[in-house]
Amino acid sequence: RIYLKTMLIGIDARFYGSIGKGLGRYTQKLVEYLEKVDEKNQYIVFLRKENFEEYQPKNKNFRKELADYRWYSFAEQIFFPFKLRKYKFDLVHFPHFNVPLLYRKKFVLTIHDLILIHFPTVRATTLSPIFYWMKFFAYKCVIKSAIKRSQKIFAVSKFTKKDILETYKKIPEEKICVTYEACEKNSALENKNADNVLKKYGIMKPYIIYIGNVYPHKNPKRLVLAFKKLREKRKDISLVFVGGEDYFYSRLRDYVRENEVENIVFAGFVPDNDLDFLMSGSEAYIRPSLYEGFELPPLEAMSKGIPVLSSNHSCALEILGGSALYFDGKNVDDIADSVWKILTDEKLRENLIQKGYDQIKKYSWEGMAKKTLEVYNSLKKDAK
Repeated sequence: RIYLKTMLIGIDARFYGSIGKGLGRYTQKLVEYLEKVDEKNQYIVFLRKENFEEYQPKNKNFRKELADYRWYSFAEQIFFPFKLRKYKFDLVHFPHFNVPLLYRKKFVLTIHDLILIHFPTVRATTLSPIFYWMKFFAYKCVIKSAIKRSQKIFAVSKFTKKDILETYKKIPEEKICVTYEACEKNSALENKNADNVLKKYGIMKPYIIYIGNVYPHKNPKRLVLAFKKLREKRKDISLVFVGGEDYFYSRLRDYVRENEVENIVFAGFVPDNDLDFLMSGSEAYIRPSLYEGFELPPLEAMSKGIPVLSSNHSCALEILGGSALYFDGKNVDDIADSVWKILTDEKLRENLIQKGYDQIKKYSWEGMAKKTLEVYNSLKKDAK
């Protein structure tokens, strides 16, 4: 008799939750929804100390284990594979490219983007640029090895799939499966005074909002220059940057001062409860990036009834469709003109808000998990 055996699957969830930012959101939702859609396979979910208590299994077939190895570290490369081999997994899912070179068993991999390959950046560090480029070379080796050795690759968009195929030309197309991310349905705001939340971060209406890091490919400097032009037409408007303080935010603050741009607010890190208020109170959400692997933050803005402005790069066009107002991210005047349109054309605003609500319905975390599970099951070995 032929039957499909139950698999023991490992999930590298060290990015799980808020500590992993976008990767953390994906990993968290992957685990949460696999718990809902898979009653057969057994799972071991690996976490770090920082997020170990954040995940509490709700499915009897899921259990968690500590794997407190820092991302991109020697410990990850040397000790994590030994821990994984102890369990004799049928399959391990790595939700990022940092697959240990020494792990030679069956695994699948999620690639969110190839930003590291296309936009290498020497960050502020006490280490020399030579050491940075050595690390960059090591990253490239790890990514290439992971892509080559994986059984299957999950890409979070058709754009990312195309990027992988163009960058790693020997990879067969059928090895890559597109599994879109999703955004949560809009939840009701807590019962607290929105004005007090804005006051807490030094924000006054009206304002447009940018959320996320400000790495160079995010194109923040052109946004600042576009905002400076916009203020020639409307003095009361503000631009709010939301994101944890780091080297790039420090550099952007300097850039704002050098260009003497007023009414720009750096809100710093904002927890989700407050962020809902900040987003909901804005005139628009703006996304000037030149490259992304998926477009989750704009979808989250749409779920809250906020019109979205986005640069017209390939991934944005794929994910956001006709629900955003697009501009040329390399043209400062075009960015400024687009913001002006959204501030002055009420019919356009209402149209984009409705299209946004329709657009988010196309994406589902449960759908992502089901498609992921199909791939897991396709890799099962038949047994007699």
